Amino acid sequence: MESHGLTYDGCNFFRQRLVLSTLSGKRVKIKNIRSKDDNPGLRDFEASFIRLLDKVTNGSRIEINQTGTVLFYQPGLLYGGAVEHDCNTQRSIGYYLEALLMLAPFMKMSLKATLRGVTNDPIDPTVDLLKSSALPVMKRFGIDGEGFDLKVVKRGMAPGGGGEVVFTCPVRRTIKPVQLADPGKIKRIRGVAYSVRVSPQMANRIVESARGVLNQFLPDIYIYTDHMKGPNSGKSPGFGLTIVAETLNGSFLSAEMSSTPQGQGDPVLPEDLGRNCAKLLLEEIHRGGCVDSSNQSLALLLMTLGQQDVSKVLLGPLSPYTSCSRSRCRSLQRRKVKVATRS
Repeated sequence: MESHGLTYDGCNFFRQRLVLSTLSGKRVKIKNIRSKDDNPGLRDFEASFIRLLDKVTNGSRIEINQTGTVLFYQPGLLYGGAVEHDCNTQRSIGYYLEALLMLAPFMKMSLKATLRGVTNDPIDPTVDLLKSSALPVMKRFGIDGEGFDLKVVKRGMAPGGGGEVVFTCPVRRTIKPVQLADPGKIKRIRGVAYSVRVSPQMANRIVESARGVLNQFLPDIYIYTDHMKGPNSGKSPGFGLTIVAETLNGSFLSAEMSSTPQGQGDPVLPEDLGRNCAKLLLEEIHRGGCVDSSNQSLALLLMTLGQQDVSKVLLGPLSPYTSCSRSRCRSLQRRKVKVATRS
């Protein structure tokens, strides 16, 4: 493998490193990827992510050694256009979509990405969460307009998958600075309770138990039920809930829970899932901030890539994923970005 720009060790922040490499145009070399594990090297879902990056760029050069423990990545031009990708079912579509959200506004052509795989699982952000909380964050930075949408065509629960989503995003040459210092009070709560290959009553039971908790605090709550049938219901049974609290100042704080994948542990009752998800939302509201914990890193990246004007965002306690990115915070300070955290 030839000379490289930046060298990293281990598999931590794998997506972040490749996304920032693609945006900056800098070559990276990642070595010792699980080199001490019994099963060393890249996992199938990471290889699938690399293939997706290759599809949205033009001229990328990717080299992987025989054991999969060393990756060399020289990013090409962020091209975009129409892309189709079958995501590995070890991780949900949200794993791949989080990276696409960061890359899509800066492509040469408007992106239309059709992703197939697991739409909802307990590990990664679901497509419902990204649609209801990540897209509004991007709109605050001026990434909106006709063609900015995330549509769930088919649902696919873990482990079988079979879901399909379409993400479209227009090109934005500049990111506008933001001043988000006051989240404001909660004015309403919206959400979706979904169920596939189980009784439609499951979703109704989830809604009833979630409302039992949330109605003690707020009357304006609407959670609609989404029960997909036939070929649109994927390959595995399951159910779940995504709820979002909207504030008077236009901030969105979200929480979600999905049922245990088939054959992977103790099953969960829909009543328990609804109650626990409602409590998660209350915890997210208590944490405060203008951006919820699942979208902190997206907001920080957009602040970094914005123009030289000062951006300000108030965040709650940093999530582990965000707080471990120390180098990013140091670069933010150089780019006139102010991040306040609420303890």
